[in-house]
Amino acid sequence: MKSTAEIGKIGEDVACRYLKNKGVTVVGRNYRKKWGEIDIIAKTSNIYRFIEVKSVSCENIDGISQETDGFRPEDNVHRAKILRLSRAIQTYIAEYRLGDIEWEFDVIAVYIDVRNKRARVRYLPNIIVD
Repeated sequence: MKSTAEIGKIGEDVACRYLKNKGVTVVGRNYRKKWGEIDIIAKTSNIYRFIEVKSVSCENIDGISQETDGFRPEDNVHRAKILRLSRAIQTYIAEYRLGDIEWEFDVIAVYIDVRNKRARVRYLPNIIVD
């Protein structure tokens, strides 16, 4: 059985592959500060995308849908998490001197069937951060 950290790492790897397959350029991973972490920093044309990845292991990913699954990994992106992410995003923009860039905050939920080495991705772009 995989640990939560191992599931998280697999989920981030799956999310990066998913983004690359969609033509998105991944420019960074695991940007960490004391007050927050950004899992993936990506870029599409002129928009930076700051992406939180939430992963969960499950036995049967075929039966999962937005309407029927009882637990959604993205539900763990709560207000306190968003505030920490917002601060980390502002720090990243300042640290890399990106100036007045256009950016969005996205969430990628990854359901992982470790035994069968399969995954299902749910991409939620442009989550509102206030």
